[in-house]
Parts: sequence; structure tokens; C-alpha cells
Amino acid sequence: MNKKKKLFLLLAVAMLTCGMMNAQTDSTAIGRKRVAVVLSGGGAKGMAHIGVLKVLERAGIPVDIVTGTSMGSIIGGLYAIGYNANALDSMVRVQDWSYVITDKEDLRRQSLNDRRKQNTYLYTTGLTIGKRNKQAGGLIKGKNLAELFQQLCVGFTDSIDFTHDLPIPFSCVATDIIDNSEVDFHSGRLPQAMRASMAIPAAFSPVRFGNKVLVDGGLKNNYPADIAREMGAEVIIGVTVQGAPKSAEEVGGAMSILSQIIDVNCKNKLDENLAITDLHMQVDTKGYGSASFSQAAIDTLIRRGEEEAMRHWDDIIALKHRIGIDDTFRPTILHPLRPQVMTEKQHVLGYTFENMTPQAERFLSHKFGLNKRDSIDAKLEQELTTSMRVDLFYETAECRLEPQADGVQVILSAGERKSVQLHAGVRFDTEEFAAVQLDLDIPLKTAIPVNTDLTVRLGKRMMARGELTIHPRSFVRPTFSYTFRRNDVDIYFEGKRNYNIRYNQFQAEFIPLNHDLKHFNVQYGLRWDYMHYRNMLGTENGKLGALKNEHFYSYHARINYNSEDNWYFPTRGARFKAEYAYLTDNFTQLDDKPGMSAVDANWRISFSFNSRFTIQPMLYGRLLFGTTIPAVFGTTIGGDWFGHYVEQQMPFAGIGNIEYVDHQFVAIQLQAQQRIGNNNYVQIRLAGAQQSAHLKQLMDHHTMLGGQIAYYCNTLVGPVGATIGYSNHTKKPYIFLNLGYEF
Repeated sequence: MNKKKKLFLLLAVAMLTCGMMNAQTDSTAIGRKRVAVVLSGGGAKGMAHIGVLKVLERAGIPVDIVTGTSMGSIIGGLYAIGYNANALDSMVRVQDWSYVITDKEDLRRQSLNDRRKQNTYLYTTGLTIGKRNKQAGGLIKGKNLAELFQQLCVGFTDSIDFTHDLPIPFSCVATDIIDNSEVDFHSGRLPQAMRASMAIPAAFSPVRFGNKVLVDGGLKNNYPADIAREMGAEVIIGVTVQGAPKSAEEVGGAMSILSQIIDVNCKNKLDENLAITDLHMQVDTKGYGSASFSQAAIDTLIRRGEEEAMRHWDDIIALKHRIGIDDTFRPTILHPLRPQVMTEKQHVLGYTFENMTPQAERFLSHKFGLNKRDSIDAKLEQELTTSMRVDLFYETAECRLEPQADGVQVILSAGERKSVQLHAGVRFDTEEFAAVQLDLDIPLKTAIPVNTDLTVRLGKRMMARGELTIHPRSFVRPTFSYTFRRNDVDIYFEGKRNYNIRYNQFQAEFIPLNHDLKHFNVQYGLRWDYMHYRNMLGTENGKLGALKNEHFYSYHARINYNSEDNWYFPTRGARFKAEYAYLTDNFTQLDDKPGMSAVDANWRISFSFNSRFTIQPMLYGRLLFGTTIPAVFGTTIGGDWFGHYVEQQMPFAGIGNIEYVDHQFVAIQLQAQQRIGNNNYVQIRLAGAQQSAHLKQLMDHHTMLGGQIAYYCNTLVGPVGATIGYSNHTKKPYIFLNLGYEF
């Protein structure tokens, strides 16, 4: 969660509305009727509830009871603990719903390798092998939703009575699919009750509660006015967001069929509950569905809720008289129980570990120095839970604070442990056509966490890689890897294809130093490469020369820094990567001469002039030194990414294919990026470069110039778009289409 979201959540909870009232006390004191607000389910369409609540607050309607189902349970539950309508409005707008409603990891505090994976693979899921996975049952496990509820409900996360322990009595509904019964939550853990109430079947995994398997309450009671009446409500104000029934022609795709099944079942008890409602508001949500969580959709839905309530303004004011209050009445302002939010560090009395192995407990204690820490803040809480999921491979992780007289007891609770983490990626482009990449993270159950990583790539370029990483309690992670690549690469010369090389590359690497921090990675290691050339086809004027099978030993030192806020379309932050390699064929020399030295570096920084326009200058290059320079390690340029086709490849605007350049190459690039709408980008790149066989002659040769313009849409399947470019080196335009994440 970024600083802006954290700050807002802390302030929103800290304010706690200051406009809520204690229902039972207020009702007794002024002798009026008790008022309930009932909020229906509807997924994202339930955002309209916030607009209705705004108008009720404006009209001075007291709220003594709240009941809800699904999204209505979320809005209603947060309202019941003290978030007023304006706080809810701000809260839902600052959330990254594309993250919240998925199981993606929030890896901004984790290693660069973990961040790279999240921006490489289209689909990620945790698997358990050898025993039944009780957490399965939906495409989305909902761990990010559960974590968000836990953060928003700080202070109300323990088992409590929703009628007596909340500022406003509250209840929500779930469905037990074991016996198809309605389950009404009047007590328990509020985040768990809200999560169970909105567990849409097949989309979200159900919540297991004792012998019950709970899913969306809308299947039994989507508009729980009857529960409000049972809780003592004398006046009921209700809001529903369901659209008109679909016709046979409108039901087609899988999502529309699922939506229709849910909508039909949501009519259970609806007519009876509407009959006991004093004021019913049906918000027009046409054009939006249960998954319409875009910023534009949220804005429109909240506005439509407000507009619907304003159409009933006269009815709302008239209702005040039935309640027993006059037009000038405003609810009494009280100060409800304040959650223990971590606006500052809190004193820790001790740490309790739940459902964790002794090895995992020791790992966390040593890594974060828990035995030496006597305080905790929001940052440490998030780092602990993320490390439990990423380093220790738990499906879910939770950090709870139990207030006591002199401080807090920190409870670290883990869910099921993952056996395998599966990543799957797919892409298409006009150079390689289709490619698929699969990755398995397999944790080993050892005293010190050890992770094996198996990767397979299928396409024009084939690759298989095995990697073993030891996670000691320090941040140093020794790594062993073995990689096989079967490459099919076209080499161009001034825009014309000069060679096609097909070769196998066998590579083994040992990295004793692999130091990972938040944005920073340092590596030092030894590598062995064996090149087996299967075939080489060239033109008559080919310049590469004959290639022979050969092996190399090389020493590598790398540094990688990346603080960019987005992997593909950054608006702030910087990245810097540098590597020094010393190449030999016998650990000390190359062809009985001093080995080859290679220095690679690239640096980019983003400057945002407003929320949409960003300038990104970049300086990069590669310098090779030595008597012998093997052709396979020569410097190449072309394409949009570093190391895409071959390891030493560098991008250059206006050149789409791989081109060899001289051993000394330095370039500068300037990119202007304009965001259009929420997820569309126009990028313009200009690049210039100097190259030479000798460093001192670098500025003696003509300057390479290139430019390109690209249009991309940042989608759930990755960047989708097209690029057109031109350079004075190739003297011809090129067009490139890309669909999906780069790998």
C-alpha cells in the first residue's frame, strides 16, 4: 500500500466520522423510533450505497441499525464502525481494485526478482500437493480483500458482539452451501463476516467457519430487511442495486450466465422484505456489472446513488416526522470506541505465532530482530505479513494487535502453506509470434527456507531453467542455477537480414552473494557457458564469420536498483543497472591472452509534470575490452527491451531487429509518455548513439539517430499495443505489435 493510501486510511479511521451515534442510547433518550438502513448485494454496483448514505446524512436521518449482504455488508459494516459516507467515498476511490480483487502480492517492499515475476506472468496461483486444499473453491482466494478488511477494521478484528460492541448495531448474511441455509452474523470477527458475505461462488473461495462452508449471502437473502426488523427496527430505509431481469438474448457468455444465476437466486425473500420497507430506493446501475471497479465506474455509481436518493428527498424529510423528529434534527455526536490505529509506533509486550512451524518462527524472529524490537508500526506489520507469504510460502498471513494495559500483543497468524506456486505467461508479437512460459516455485521444508524455481519457455526461443535459492535469516541469498537455451536468432545489418543463427546454450551459475533489499539487488558469482552452434545461414556479404563450439568461464558483479512505480509505464522513480564481467576460457585467460572485460550500464529516471505527462531520460551503453572478443558476446542493439532476444541486447528507437554494433557503444534516449484515460499510453522516443572499435575514437564516427511512436493499453493480460519507428542506421521504417508481458 503506498503512502497516500496509508495516510488516508489512518486519518479516516482516526476521525471515525464524529457523526455516528449510539443507537440504543439515543433512541431511549429522545423517545423516537429506531431506524435501520438495509443495503443489498451487487458487487461493484453496491458503490451506489455510498451516494445514498451521503443524502441520508445531509437530511439528518439517524441510523440505529445497519444490515447488508455482499457489497452491502462491506459498506454497511464499515459504516457501523464509524466511517461516514464521505470517508467511504474517499476510501473506495484510493483503492487499487485491480490489486484488491486479485491474489497478487504487494511486492513493493520485496525483492526485484519477485517484482519482475509479478510483471511477467499473466496468472499466478498457489497449489498444495499431497493433501486436499481446503482453501480452494474459487478463482480468487480473496487474501487481498481479507487483508484490506483487516486493515480497515483495526480495533474491531477480534470476536465481538456486533449489536453491543459496535457504534451502530450491525448484521450481515452469508449462505452455507452444505445445507443451503442462511447464516446471519450478529457476532464474530467482523472482517471474516464481511468476507464470507461477499464470497461470490466460483469467483471467490468460500469461507470455512466450523462445519460451514460460506458463500455470498445474496443466494438466500440479498436484501435483509427482515433481520433489521428482528433487531428492533421500527423504520426501514432500503437500497437495492439490481438491474432489470435479462432476456434470453442477453444471456450468452460465461459471466452473464453466472450473473443471471446469482440475480435469479437473489430474489429469495425480496418481495417479503420490500413489503416491510418504509422507504425503498432502487438505484439505476444500467451499463455496469458486479466487476465494474474502474475509477470512472465507481464515480458514476456513487453519483447515481446520490441522484436516486435526491429524487426521494421529500419522502426522506417526511420520514423524519414518522421517526419522531423535526426537520432541524441532527443525530447526536458521540465519540465511539476508537480503534487502535498505528499512527505511531506502539509498545509491544510480546509476539504470538499461530499455525506456524518452529523454523518459520525462528526465521521471522531473526530476520526482523523481533526479540530486540519493543515497538511496531504499520510498516513493520506489512513487512511481516508479506515475508510470511513470500519467504515462507504461506497462502495467507495476518498480523493482529491485541490491546492490553501496557501495550499490544502482536499475533502473527498463518494460513495453509503452499507446496507449489504456479506462474503462467503468454505473449504474442510480430517477431516471434506466440510464446508461452511456465514457472514453478517449489519451497523445500528445511530448517532454513530453500526455494527451487523451475522455468520453461516454449516458442521460437526455447528455454529451460532450474534455480535453487537458500533463504538464510540474513538478506543474503546464495543461488545455484542451470539454464538451457535453444535459440533461433536473426541478425540484421543496416536493416537487412544478414544471418540466421541456431544454437544451444548451456549455462551454469553459482552466486554466493545475492543481496536483496526493497529496491536494491547486488550479486557476485561465477558462470560457465557452453555454446553449441547447430546451424548458421548467411548472405554473401555476411560479416560475422565462422562460429565454432566453445565454452567459457566468467566472473560477474552486478548491481540493480529500481524504485519505479510501474514496471512498464512509470511516472516516478528511477532504475539503474550495471554489470562488470570478466570472460575467460580457462578461469584466467582467453585464447592464451588476457580475458575479455565487459562493462554494461543503463540509468533512467522519470519526471512527472502532472498526473498524466512524464519525461524519461535514459543513458546506457556497453564497452568491451580485450584482444579477443567472441562474436557470441558482441554488442547488439534493437527492439524495445534490454536482453530480450540475447543477453547483451540493448534497445534503440527506430531499430526493431538485432543489429551488431562496434565494441564501444554509448547511447542516450528521451521518452515522453502521455496517459490517456485510465490505462492508455502514447510514448514518443528519440535516441542518439556513438559507436567505435576503440574508446578514444568514440566521437569520431557519425551519430546514429532514431525515433519511434507507440500506443499501448495496460490491460490485465499485460501491455497491448503497436510501435512504428525509423532510424538513420537502417533507413527504413518498422512496425512492431505486442500483446502481453515481456519475457
